[in-house]
Amino acid sequence: MIGAKTNLPSAIGHQPSAIGHQPSAIGHQPSAIGHQPSAIIAIVGPTAAGKTALSLVLAQVLDGEIVSADSRQIYRGMDIGTAKATPEERALVPHHLLDIVDPDQVLTLAEYQRLAYAAIDDILARGRLPLLVGGTGQYVHAVIEGWRIPEVPPQPDLRAALEAEAAAHGAEALHARLAALDPVAAARIDPRNVRRVIRALEVCLATGRPISELQTKSPPPYRVVQIGVTRPRPELYARIDARVDRMIAAGLVDEVRRLADAGYGWDLPAMTGLGYRQIGQYLRGEVTLDEAIALIKRGTRRFVQQQYNWFRLNDPAIRWVNPDEADAIEALISMLSRNCSASGILHRRERRDRREE
Repeated sequence: MIGAKTNLPSAIGHQPSAIGHQPSAIGHQPSAIGHQPSAIIAIVGPTAAGKTALSLVLAQVLDGEIVSADSRQIYRGMDIGTAKATPEERALVPHHLLDIVDPDQVLTLAEYQRLAYAAIDDILARGRLPLLVGGTGQYVHAVIEGWRIPEVPPQPDLRAALEAEAAAHGAEALHARLAALDPVAAARIDPRNVRRVIRALEVCLATGRPISELQTKSPPPYRVVQIGVTRPRPELYARIDARVDRMIAAGLVDEVRRLADAGYGWDLPAMTGLGYRQIGQYLRGEVTLDEAIALIKRGTRRFVQQQYNWFRLNDPAIRWVNPDEADAIEALISMLSRNCSASGILHRRERRDRREE
């Protein structure tokens, strides 16, 4: 059985590499070794389903490294509330794209995509298997589908004006404005996701073209194997509640207080994420701690519903597994081992191992 977070003894002792170099361009063509495209594994699914534990098991069995696809784990100093891999877990398996910006810095989707491709190419070049792991749908799809993302930098004044418009007239009114300018993008974006609505309007107003026209796809030269981690909804909700309780016990309140004391404003995107927003309300005296905890649990359940819109249970490209079903996990490992061999990763690894002997 694979639980929420494994706590295995350190076996690799690897310090996670920092991706500090200039990444390859969007739509890049990494060098292919052999005639078949290299395989990568994408482990996707909702929060608290068990993606981290499964990825650690698979990475150790298949000689892999983990590339995070979580839009909140990019922030330094935000560890407990994002359920970031622990130092012990990072010692077991190399992790990439954790702790790459401060909470007051912006990492655009285009920048994330370039960093992810650079990490994947680096892992493949060393004869190892990349595992793209996370529940941020935009991150995952941008990488595996090769989105060509408009290179439009943030427009602070325009964003502030759009945020004020949403505050004054409501999220639905802002979404209606987007629908008038770009009905295709509006149909894809939940009206409640004000941040994405603002970004779509920002690109449209800055370029004079709908973002849906600018967002084309150029699939990267990888053979992607998608694994979805899921559980029955009551079980998943119970795991969410238990995880939030563990976060509180582990010091989430102190973590949020330290961030605020360091000068990070409550209105920053990083500080308005699940857990941080609600604990901020508690620290400002707006709600009790028990109320904040209940709000986190309720908000996380709603977030899970959004994640299933990105990763649909009826998507034929995703092989869904319940990580508690031992037979299913054994069959999964067998299938992935065959796919890795077919892609040449194991052959390159064998050559690498012979060189190191």
